[in-house]
Amino acid sequence: MSDEQGAVRVIAVANQKGGVGKTTTAVNLAAALAELGKRVLVMDLDPQGNAGTGMGIDSRSLDYTIYDVLMKDVLIEDAIEPTAVKNLFACTSTIDLAGAEIELVSTFSRELRLRKAIEPILDDFDYIFIDCPPSLGLLTINALCAATEVLVPIQCEYYALEGLSQLFRNVKLVQNSLNASLDISTVVLTMFDARTKLAEQVVEDVRNFYGNKVCKNVIPRAVRISEAPSFGQPITVFDPASRGAIAYRELAKEVLGVA
Repeated sequence: MSDEQGAVRVIAVANQKGGVGKTTTAVNLAAALAELGKRVLVMDLDPQGNAGTGMGIDSRSLDYTIYDVLMKDVLIEDAIEPTAVKNLFACTSTIDLAGAEIELVSTFSRELRLRKAIEPILDDFDYIFIDCPPSLGLLTINALCAATEVLVPIQCEYYALEGLSQLFRNVKLVQNSLNASLDISTVVLTMFDARTKLAEQVVEDVRNFYGNKVCKNVIPRAVRISEAPSFGQPITVFDPASRGAIAYRELAKEVLGVA
């Protein structure tokens, strides 16, 4: 989980379950790393387009999105937008991306479209986060082929581990046939409610199961984290002194390898 000097880290944020905090973690961890002086890009590969919204960008007003990059060979540089946070950039999506899953099926080198697209910008950033859709289709496969590592958010709730074995199998398949350097490097526990025994039990189970891949810092269930996206701001900007902001800053240090 430590930061390698000089090498960009391309991190796919993936879990095929919805509502586990993928977008929240991608945006807020990216913002916390940007605050620490790292140049960070968040790429939204989810057709819902929530990552862009959470960083204050209206994708509908843009000339190009990730869809144009993947399906129309638009240069990725033309689809990257600065955000209001210094060092934080976004490549957003719209509902158009939902059709890409089908369009990609008949496309040459369909699994590697994203990897090829980001090659020209790898030297421009320290971190690139790819926010994956809650499925294991071609968009997620593209993210896994483009990434150097996978970050898996797991919510501290019942059925937390359900379906994760399939994700791990898919990562292994991609590793074996398309991207030998891919690794599940980081597991982040989200939506932790210290008042419940269940949350404590899930934390224990996940730590037993995934060992040192699991971050020490746990993201709390917090109203302020939920409110921040509707104001188009990461939690570190929306409420810098809140529990959520502190948790993501600590997580950023851990991912950097300095915590």
